[in-house]
Amino acid sequence: MSWSKLKKNLESYLCPALYGRVEYSASSYRYLSDKSGTCYITVDRKNVLNMSDKTSLIKWYLTEQEIKNDATIQIPISNEEIEAVRKESNGMIPDDRLQVIARSRKLSEYAKELFSTQSSLSKSNFVVVANQFLSSSIEESLESNDILLNVLALVDRRLGKKRILNMSEKMKLKHPIVQYFYELRLSTL
Repeated sequence: MSWSKLKKNLESYLCPALYGRVEYSASSYRYLSDKSGTCYITVDRKNVLNMSDKTSLIKWYLTEQEIKNDATIQIPISNEEIEAVRKESNGMIPDDRLQVIARSRKLSEYAKELFSTQSSLSKSNFVVVANQFLSSSIEESLESNDILLNVLALVDRRLGKKRILNMSEKMKLKHPIVQYFYELRLSTL
């Protein structure tokens, strides 16, 4: 599919409030056969998501430790996770320390997942992922671990107000770029 047709298809799925604000753009190199073009998403004419640009508005993590030390990341801890730590330690750890250990474990798990997802995004092909989005359901795109699929689904007109409001807890565990587009979509309600 040509870029202009793909762009037109993607824009047809944009929610009406974001039409004109969110744009899909591409740059290509006509005379360089080995240099593929880059695709990016702009919001209000600012480049927000460019897979190869580390200087965008969104924080890109370079190490797992950066993710673990980021104070803005809020991870909910369930009672089951705290009880699992208690069972592993045979009840030898004080109660106040159990939550710290459970949070640390969950944060480590989250950091590994976030870092691997982020690194796969930098290698992904926008056109391939966009075609995958157009051929799959909105539920599959929202549940996917692919950051770009999540972003495309969040700006989709098929995503209703009730579902957007019910996604707030899930969005806390997503990459900052997905959280950015979630907040953008919330602002349109």
